[in-house]
Amino acid sequence: MTETIRGDVLHAISPDELDDEDLSPELRALADSRYVLVIRKGGHPSMLDLVWAFVRRDPIEAVTVVTDRPAEEDEEVTLTVEETDMPGVYVAADAREQTASDDG
Repeated sequence: MTETIRGDVLHAISPDELDDEDLSPELRALADSRYVLVIRKGGHPSMLDLVWAFVRRDPIEAVTVVTDRPAEEDEEVTLTVEETDMPGVYVAADAREQTASDDG
């Protein structure tokens, strides 16, 4: 099942930097030669949003997305993604399609 995630890129790892990062073996295998983006869902929160999230004890959620699309930190992105077996990790639909065609 696909969903759309919009948010700010907090951290971007390019394919040539994957070996330098402390990624789980599952995430490293999934990323292969793709980009790994850590995204703050919902975009950049206002100061009021941050205070309200703190008061409600509802943290602002960050997710990890594996994609073929490069992105810069602080860039706002909108991606169509599919959930993986790893909690909080998604694969962009375009990257999933390429993985499926590579397998078959």
